[in-house]
Amino acid sequence: MEKEQEEIQFLGFFGIFKESFIITFSWRKVFLQITLAIICPLSLIFLAHMQISQFLFEDIIHNEEASGYTHKSSYTYFNISNSISSDWTTFWTFKFTYFIFFLALSLLSTSAVVYTIACIYISKTITFKKVIRVVPKVWTRLMITFIWSFIVIFAYNVLALLVLSTEFTDITTLTRFPIFAILAAVYIMGFLYISIIWHLASVISVLEQDYGIEAMIKSKKLIKGKLIISLSIFLLLNLCFIAIQLGFQRCFVLGNYSLWSKLGFGIFCFFSQSILTLFGLIIQTVLYFVCKSYHHETIDKSWLADSLEVYDYLGDYVPLKSKDVLLEQFYV
Repeated sequence: MEKEQEEIQFLGFFGIFKESFIITFSWRKVFLQITLAIICPLSLIFLAHMQISQFLFEDIIHNEEASGYTHKSSYTYFNISNSISSDWTTFWTFKFTYFIFFLALSLLSTSAVVYTIACIYISKTITFKKVIRVVPKVWTRLMITFIWSFIVIFAYNVLALLVLSTEFTDITTLTRFPIFAILAAVYIMGFLYISIIWHLASVISVLEQDYGIEAMIKSKKLIKGKLIISLSIFLLLNLCFIAIQLGFQRCFVLGNYSLWSKLGFGIFCFFSQSILTLFGLIIQTVLYFVCKSYHHETIDKSWLADSLEVYDYLGDYVPLKSKDVLLEQFYV
């Protein structure tokens, strides 16, 4: 990395972006290979699923409208009902298949970028072949962390729905709108907070011995002191992702433009999504090092190097151990 860990604790909002840009361009060859091999397919699957889902859903809506104008005792109604059931089965099967592939590529992308930056941090020679050989080994650890994150997010959304249903039994009254706006803002901030914890926990799951709920607890402690900067960064990144998705939905999926215009805009969204995904993963890893430095915790480079070397040669993942590797203290 461009700065020593003792220095990066002072990085602010723009400093983290600058450091991430420097890392990206300094090691553009390996990051380009990771992007082409893993992140581009991830972006393609995500954008393609929006188009296919819209196509399948339109077919379901068309058949349901047709059934409304058909006598229920007729043979035609029976065929339409069977078609609707088949369409819904196809729709949810596609959604499930998409989720599996999207999740697998997301975890592989996270593993690849975090491992690469760890090698950069210790000035270890890194090649794309090494990255590809390493990343599948931590897939299980990241999956467990994701499952716990999903449980937390699910519980958070259930709680939000309960609060909303209790508070807005008569939501038609305009006097309730300010309360709704406040609750919506609190919900968004809470969701971003959980997302930050999850993303940092993913980095911890790759570089440290903790994963799952333990990684999330450690991530929660690690984020203290850098919460405002973290919220600002992830809010900006999420707004960029939402802008790309809404633009693709409006101009490519639903737009009545020429074929070449839609194709050009689709390619633009595809590359924008891929670049933003890579940059977001780099930023979350840099943020991890910033938080570690802020709490006066430095990763012993020699131990990290030994761990990665064992991993390379033996093919077994040897995570960093808190008691002897991870928590070397320094004070400024």
